[in-house]
Amino acid sequence: MIFDAFWRAAAYCLHPRVIALSLAPLLLVGGAAGVLGYFFWEPAVGSVRAWLEDWTLLDALFSWLKAIGGDGFRSVLGPLVVVALAVPVFIVVTLVVVALLMTPAMVRLVALRRFPLLERRFGGGFWQGVVWSLACAVAALAALVVSVPLWFIPPLVLVVPPLIWGWLTYRVFAFDVLALHASPDERRRLIRVHRLPLLGMGVVTGFLGAAPSLLWAVSALALVFAPLLILVSIWLYTLVFAFSALWFAHYLLAALRDMRASDGLEREAAGERAVASAARDASTVPATYDHDDDWNGP
Repeated sequence: MIFDAFWRAAAYCLHPRVIALSLAPLLLVGGAAGVLGYFFWEPAVGSVRAWLEDWTLLDALFSWLKAIGGDGFRSVLGPLVVVALAVPVFIVVTLVVVALLMTPAMVRLVALRRFPLLERRFGGGFWQGVVWSLACAVAALAALVVSVPLWFIPPLVLVVPPLIWGWLTYRVFAFDVLALHASPDERRRLIRVHRLPLLGMGVVTGFLGAAPSLLWAVSALALVFAPLLILVSIWLYTLVFAFSALWFAHYLLAALRDMRASDGLEREAAGERAVASAARDASTVPATYDHDDDWNGP
């Protein structure tokens, strides 16, 4: 089911409607990033540089860099810190916007084309989705802040952030995909039964979401174009999250269809067993003798 949903989601990413939908988060989040960058980029970089200059713990680092000819890194450190603080926030905001604006439309597209007979039971409303997405986003940002010291350990920086993104992706999209078609009980049951596959899918998308960050690893020159690269990163994150929403939609709607079919077969089998049991009970009731000395069966 995971691989079947994966290639279907990849194919749906080429659908004109999905491509058009991906422009909405880009315009919204990218526009906000552009406005913030235009008005606050230079002041933010200046404030961070001043803060770094006042931090005595970095004097030894700056002296060592100057001794080895890396004094130019000092001017790069301020923009680097600003980008490192801004990008995770934009990633989370992009995920929430995709979940709220794109996911319902893409779920309807998948349901219409692949699951037209799947009953809608409306287990979650729009505002429930908003509250759930924001709560998960706050928890993910808190986890990112707490895990920052681990980022300085080379192996863990490649593992910890994708795991946090994966958990956030799985929690948000699992709720939003099932909000329209599953009842609350069905949603909780599906998430409980498929918890490990869903978490694995979230982790994979978390690693895919780390790919746009490679834009910043090309060279220090990338920081010169930071406002523009943030817009490009948001667009790439939008595409990754759109693919993730489609992947979860194909997987969970198929799982919901199979679960209802299994429940229907179990109810039918239970009904047949009840009828057979009643027939056996009726056939084994002993005959009784009435007052007219006539034998009467059951």
